[in-house]
Amino acid sequence: MPKYYQDKVFGHYLYFTSHCIIEAMHAHASNEELSEAGSAKFFVKSDGSTIVQHRGSLTDREIRGIQAFIKVNYLEMYQLWATRSKTGFFVGD
Repeated sequence: MPKYYQDKVFGHYLYFTSHCIIEAMHAHASNEELSEAGSAKFFVKSDGSTIVQHRGSLTDREIRGIQAFIKVNYLEMYQLWATRSKTGFFVGD
């Protein structure tokens, strides 16, 4: 399960799974288990903004913090995503 970063961001690991690389670029956020179950899910757009599909157990403050972090680091994150997936950024509302 590839982590975007080894350290936690706002108390959560940002990662994706081998099962979800068929979808548009996104990041799961979880503070413990690195699985899709119970994690938050942020779809990433080409400008670095995000759409929260699942909030998991994250607070509003944690969500805002992770969204701000992704906005600043999304191009670097995309480099890892692109090594495993042929899908690009999220397109939609």
